This record gives sequence, structure tokens and C-alpha cells, in this order.
Amino acid sequence: MTETGPPLIFDAARRAARLARSERRFSDADFLHARAAENAVLSLEATLREFPAAVDLSAHPGPFAEALAASDAAGRVGAPRAVRDRSERAAPGARTLEIEAGSVDLIVSLMTLHWANDLPGALSQIRRALKPDGLFLGTLLGAGTLKELRGVLTEAELAERGGAQARVSPFADGFDGAGLLQRAGFALPVADVDRLTVRYPDLFALIRDLRAMGETNVLAGTIRPLTRPIIARAAVLYSERYGEADGRIPATFEIVNLAGWAPHESQPKPLPRGSAKTRLADALGVVEHGRTRT
Repeated sequence: MTETGPPLIFDAARRAARLARSERRFSDADFLHARAAENAVLSLEATLREFPAAVDLSAHPGPFAEALAASDAAGRVGAPRAVRDRSERAAPGARTLEIEAGSVDLIVSLMTLHWANDLPGALSQIRRALKPDGLFLGTLLGAGTLKELRGVLTEAELAERGGAQARVSPFADGFDGAGLLQRAGFALPVADVDRLTVRYPDLFALIRDLRAMGETNVLAGTIRPLTRPIIARAAVLYSERYGEADGRIPATFEIVNLAGWAPHESQPKPLPRGSAKTRLADALGVVEHGRTRT
């Protein structure tokens, strides 16, 4: 029987090229990464622990280092060591993570894991690199990201070419986050979704930001370039469907925040079945400041 690996969704070389191209203009469009870093630092501030050995696996490691330096948690976290290999930052999990097993107190991976062809495998590698009771904090883009753009590009390409390719990545459903962490061997997994809407003057401004972030299409296989007529039609559709009174258009982003601990005997154990005092519906329905927790 022939063994098969995970499906090849993304082209690692294409992703590395997009990431390299983005570095020059990244500071012009780093707001999502800055927000993800702030979310991660807030989690650290609520965790009264010390993390002497820290590694940042983010494609763009700068935002976390900056957010941490301005935080009360800075004195409890060692200077985050960034991975130098661009291919590992570009395509997490594509190769063996070169960190000694059980050697790190804290691993952070912000706005990168949605490019993993094998997300459970990438998370498992991260868990193995952590010391017992070490902490992982990650963020990735969720399923609702760019839902407006996905629809208008498909419709415009169908109208101009008679057929359409996928143009926006199949982002993960945020409500699977805790289950993915548990599957990878993490204890006390937590996932929540931070939803935000960014308003742009037009579709072209949105595309410029996506290029500056390094978040444009890197799906595997042949990609037919978008022609000017397709983009022009998509811009008109976007404005007609979603345009606001002032002429600006909204773009939806979902940041899925993940947190999990490497197992350790000191951690709380799950309660026996039937001993819960809170209804599951209540536990799953908590909403705070636009963030749905799971």
C-alpha cells in the first residue's frame, strides 16, 4: 500500500517568493500582524509565568517583538529567537522543525499557520519542541477572511472567461482551533476568533495591502493571471454589492487565536463525565467585545 501525505494545497516556493517581495512594504500594511501580536501579548500578561527560552516562528517576527517590548510581560519572557530559514517561516510544517525536542518554554507563530499544508503536523512539531508545561500562542486567518473578495473575483472571472479558479485561500474554520490543538497533543487548548472589518477606498487599495502583507494567492498548481478586465469587473461588483455611503468598501478579516500547553502532571485534569455544573450552550455562547470564544 502506498502511503500518501497531506494534500498539497499551497506552493511553498511561491509562498516564499511572495513573502520576500512583501518585506520591503510590510510596514505599510502590518496592522493585522500588529493586532495578532497584541492578542498574544495580552495572553502572556494574563499568565504569571516566566518563559526564559522563547522562539518566534512568525513569517514576520517584528510585530511580536515590538508588542512584547512595550508590555508588562517583557521582563518574564526571554528575547524571542526568530527562525532564520525563510522556507520554514513561509511554509510551516513543510520540513522538520529544527528545534530540539523539549527545549523551549514559549513558541509563538503569528499569521503564518494558515499557509501550512499539514496544519496538525505543524502543530505537533511545535508541541514536541516545547518543554513540559511550555506554552504555544498562535494566530491564523479564519474562514470568514476576505469573504467579499472571494465572491466578486469568482463572479468576475466567470463572466470574463467562462470559468474561474480559486483565488482566495481556504482558510481554517476558527471553531476547529481547540480540536486541532488537542489532536496535536496540547493540554488545556483554547481558541477564539477576533473579527474585524477594514474599510478601503476601492478594491485596488485592498490588493495593495494584501501584497504588502505577503497574503496573495499561493495555491498550488498553475495560476492563470487575472486580467485587467476581470479586476475592473470585480471592482465594480465589489462596490455595487458592498459599497458604503461614502464610497468605501469593507473587507472582513478573522484572526483565530490559539493557545495550548505542552502536557505536564501539574496541570488541571478534566472533570469526570456528568460532573459539569455549567450548560455546554452557556459555555460556548460567551461573546466579549466582538470576540466569540470557544
